Amino acid sequence: MPKWLNDAAFYEIYPQSFYDTNGDGIGDFEGIIQKFDYIKQLGCNALWINPCFDSPFKDAGYDVRHYQQAAPRYGTNEDLKRLFVAAHKKGIRVLLDLVPGHTSEEHPWFLESKKPHPNEYWNRFIWTDHCFKRAQGLGFIGGESERAATYIVNFFKCQPALNYGFLNPTEPWQLSMDHPDSIATREAMKGVMRFWLDAGCDGFRVDMAASLVKNDDEEKTGTSMLWRNVREMLDAEYPEAAIVSEWSYPKQAINAGFHVDFFLDFDANAGGYRSLFRDYKLDLENQVAGPDTSLFKKDGKGDIQRFLAEYLLHYESTKHDGFISLVTGNHDVVRMRYTLDPKELALAYSFLFTMPGVPFLYYGDEIGMRYLNLPTKEGGYYRTGSRTPMQWSKGKNLGFSTADPDKLYLPVDPEPDAPTVEAQEKDPASLLNTVKTLLRLRHTEADLQSKPNLEILYAEQDKLPFIYRRGSLIMAVNPGEKAVSTPVKVAGSMTASSLQAIYSIGQCGIDHGVCHMAGQSFGMWRS
Repeated sequence: MPKWLNDAAFYEIYPQSFYDTNGDGIGDFEGIIQKFDYIKQLGCNALWINPCFDSPFKDAGYDVRHYQQAAPRYGTNEDLKRLFVAAHKKGIRVLLDLVPGHTSEEHPWFLESKKPHPNEYWNRFIWTDHCFKRAQGLGFIGGESERAATYIVNFFKCQPALNYGFLNPTEPWQLSMDHPDSIATREAMKGVMRFWLDAGCDGFRVDMAASLVKNDDEEKTGTSMLWRNVREMLDAEYPEAAIVSEWSYPKQAINAGFHVDFFLDFDANAGGYRSLFRDYKLDLENQVAGPDTSLFKKDGKGDIQRFLAEYLLHYESTKHDGFISLVTGNHDVVRMRYTLDPKELALAYSFLFTMPGVPFLYYGDEIGMRYLNLPTKEGGYYRTGSRTPMQWSKGKNLGFSTADPDKLYLPVDPEPDAPTVEAQEKDPASLLNTVKTLLRLRHTEADLQSKPNLEILYAEQDKLPFIYRRGSLIMAVNPGEKAVSTPVKVAGSMTASSLQAIYSIGQCGIDHGVCHMAGQSFGMWRS
C-alpha cells in the first residue's frame, strides 16, 4: 500500500475545461502547471487528470486512439512529463485516467483487428465468427469492416471492447482468460501502465474497472483475478504507485487488488452515496422530477441509515486492505450545486472531508459551480453540464481563456452571480475558504486522515444529528432546518469544559453528554 495515500486529498481535473493558456478555447497541460499553487493552497496534494491521451474525442477522451501519446490539444508527451516534474516539486502526486476496457475505433490495434485475414491483433478485440452473428447480452456492431464478423462494444459504437477473455466461454469465438491472446491484451495494458509510470506519473484511476472479463459472475471472479495479476506487477516494480477503481463496490474492488475504490451512485449502492447528495430523479430535460430527499438538503428529510447500511458493509470488510473514496462529484454526475445551496454544500463537505478514506474534490465544486443544462458535447449528453470551464475571475470567459466566447470548449456560467475563485478568496466565509479550512484540518489532524478509525456515536433512522468519532475527534452534523439535541454515549463525562472546539458551522456544542445543534450546523471537538 503506498504510504502517501493516508494523507492524500485528490483534485479531479477535466483538462479541457480547467485553464487555457494558448487562447484556443481548450484547457491544456500548461494551464494545469500554472495552477499548481492554487491547488496546493486549496489543500489538495494529489490530482486525477481525466483522459489526456490522443483521441478523436467522440467520448471526451474515453475513446483512446494512442495510449502512449498525449492528446495534441493539451500538449506533447514532453509537456506531460514536465507536468509530473512540476507537480512533484510542489508535493503533488498525479494519477492519469486509464481506460483499459476499450479503445477508439481509430486505434491501430483495432484497424489491424478488423482486417479480413488473421494477424497479431485479430483477437485483441472481441469478434463473433459471422457477419450476422448476434452477441447475446453484449452490445455489438456489424457491417463496419472487411472482416466477416461483428465486434463487441462497451458503450458507443466508437468504443470496441478489448479482449481479456470470458470467464466461462459458451461460443466458439469466445476466448478463455488463459488463452494466449487474452493474456496478450492484459500484458499490453501493463505495458501502457509501465510507460507512464516510467515517465513520472504516480498511478492510475481506472475507468469501468469491473467490466474487463466478459461473462463474469456476480463476484467478478475473472476480472478480480486479472487485476490481482496487475497488482502483483505494481507491488514488484512500482510499490509507490496507486490504482483507484471506478468499480463502486469496494468489497470486490479492494479484494481485486485496488488500493482505493470510489463509492459512487451506481445501482449497487444507489441507496448509499446517492442518498446523501443526489436523492432525486431527472426528467428527459434534466429537470428535477419529484422530491429531493437528499440528507444534506435542509428540507430533504433524508435518512443517514440509508447511507450507513451500505457504506459500513464495505468499510468493515475492506478497512485493513484499502480505502473507500467519497467524492464531491465528478465528470459523470450532475454537480451537487444543482440542488444544494452553498450552506448545504459546506455541511456536505464538512462530513465528506472528515470521513475515513481518500477524498476526491471535483474542480469547481470548491466554489459551488453550477450545473448548466447544455447540448451534448463529445458524447457528454446529460453530463456535459458538469464539464463547463473553471471560473477563475470576473471578466472575459470568467478567466478561463482569452479566446472568443464562441471558440470555448463549452460556455461559462452566464449568470451575473456566477461564483469565481477571485471573489471567494476575498470572503473569509466563502465555500472556497471553508474547503481550505477542512482540508487543512485533514492534513494537520492525524485522526482525520484516510486510516480506518470510524466509530458511530449516534445514528438513528429518520433522526438527526449524525455523530461520529475518529480517534480523539468527535464530529456532529445536523443538515436539517430544525434544532436538535440528543444524548451521546461515550466514555467520560464530556462536559463543555472537557472538550476543545476545533471547527464549527452554526451554533452547536456538547455538554454533560448531550449534543445540542442548531439547524444546519456542524461541529468538531477534541475529547
